[in-house]
Amino acid sequence: LQKWVLREISNFEYLMQLNTIAGRTYNDLSQYPVFPWILRDYVSETLDLTNPAVFRDLSKPIGVANERHARDVKEKYESFEDPTGTVDKFHYGTHYSNAAGVMHYLIRTEPFTTLHIQLQSGRFDCSDRQFHSVPAAWQARMENPVDVKELIPEFFYFPEFLENQNGFDLGCLQLSNEKVGDVVLPRWARSREDFIHQHRQALESEYVSAHLHEWIDLIFGYKQRGPAAVEALNVFYYCTYEGAVDLDAIADETQRKALEGIISNFGQTPCQL
Repeated sequence: LQKWVLREISNFEYLMQLNTIAGRTYNDLSQYPVFPWILRDYVSETLDLTNPAVFRDLSKPIGVANERHARDVKEKYESFEDPTGTVDKFHYGTHYSNAAGVMHYLIRTEPFTTLHIQLQSGRFDCSDRQFHSVPAAWQARMENPVDVKELIPEFFYFPEFLENQNGFDLGCLQLSNEKVGDVVLPRWARSREDFIHQHRQALESEYVSAHLHEWIDLIFGYKQRGPAAVEALNVFYYCTYEGAVDLDAIADETQRKALEGIISNFGQTPCQL
């Protein structure tokens, strides 16, 4: 922390270290490193990193990055009642980081392509649900409060995952009949390398350096659970939290296996730091 405050390490390095300390690893897709959506401007001809309006509000969970969703999310939490008393109230029934989400972003890169096909019972998922465009992915966050996927570290260093190098047949989009191939980039990016370069510059920008701690509080810190999480509209399904379920206490093996499946597919909230 001290090194980050003194700017001896980059925002990228600091996030990687926090992810590692919180038990996130590239070796487990259900506990993959989490990185934030940084920008909200994917349509301008040029990206002006001196303008605060191009950045996402890092103090809010991605599910309410569009303020119009806040009321619905709040109502859902307040009106939820589990008659059995097992399931606590929650704002989101999906998670910002899970195995399917990692495969979604990395579908063009092995071994994630094969893992995605296995998950989808031997074929590619429907084209319209695939990651085909960066601007469209952000648009989905704006329009759909159910899609709360954050980003993965690759968005800041790995241009190859945006290219369909292996020529996989990912089908066509229903509305435009456009073939899904390489990922469509923001208008301000001249190439995949340029997108990664500018996106990394955005992560290291003055604005993000001044506000990154707000997002860290939501994902790794005190707004992750308890009253602060409720107030921040940041409560997820109870199974996603560390220590929420004692698997060893479940004697019925079928039940235990089912719960393990839910936890690994659903996503896991990082250990609270």
